[in-house]
Amino acid sequence: MKSVLENMNWKTLKTLAIILLGNIIYALTVKLFLLPANMVSGGTTGIALVMNHLFGIPISMFVLVFNVFMLLLGFFLIGKQFALTTIVSTFAYPAALEFFHCMLGDFVLTQDIFLCAVFSGLGVGLALGLVIRAGASTGGMDIPPLILYRYFNIPVSFSLYFFDICILLLQMTYHTADIVLYGVLYILIYTIVLDKTLLVGTDKTEIKIISEKTEEIKKAILAQADRGVTVLYAEGGYFHKPRQVLLSIITPRELPFVQKLICEIDPECFMVVSKVSRVSGRGFTLSKYYPKPDKKRKESESR
Repeated sequence: MKSVLENMNWKTLKTLAIILLGNIIYALTVKLFLLPANMVSGGTTGIALVMNHLFGIPISMFVLVFNVFMLLLGFFLIGKQFALTTIVSTFAYPAALEFFHCMLGDFVLTQDIFLCAVFSGLGVGLALGLVIRAGASTGGMDIPPLILYRYFNIPVSFSLYFFDICILLLQMTYHTADIVLYGVLYILIYTIVLDKTLLVGTDKTEIKIISEKTEEIKKAILAQADRGVTVLYAEGGYFHKPRQVLLSIITPRELPFVQKLICEIDPECFMVVSKVSRVSGRGFTLSKYYPKPDKKRKESESR
């Protein structure tokens, strides 16, 4: 019981560390690239930029107040569990932004607006990806789409894009067309980087094998590659001959070894290799398990 609690505590600390890292990267990116270039932005940061321009409200202060308001809204309308996963980002991002503002002051890393757009996209995409992968939310303008989805079944992606477009339109009233276009480039880059960050390390490789030596290949993959194999029963399309198709999921690094292993047994086998975005279950998201073979079944097979 004690070891379970220790593992849970370590897992919680690791998750909190990732969420904090994501918010720190987000704040540093905003300070070094987004603000110096006077870039347009979506989300809570975009609203804060509008309020700063119209009323002179400090960006970090507005983000903090807005995030707390949205956190309370999420707590009452979505639930306690949601609020617990969002509370870290609610305070971490504005605190980190204010810290970097005090530490760096008027420091400008680059005045090239194209570089600012590119690196803003890279930094924000990476930061949001880390936070979401940790199972948390960045809070702020992430919350209204979730509320709309829960109560009105409006897709989250549609709501996010709608709000971002509205926020960008507000900023277009006092920005040049060039700045707005660079802002669109920044949003496109961070969207791509966010998707890639969410998938990094989760992609796997699927192999399907049709061979006259399926039993030998199956045993070789199980014993030498230490990967599971599923036997699918199929029928040939031309001769209508019943066949066995072997299905196995491996990591990309294991692919060359497994291919060589299979080809050594049957060089003429038919093999299909596909990329899989995400795999969950025993051997991947869960630790491997080696059940002992059934004695009765083993005796019947030996006969």
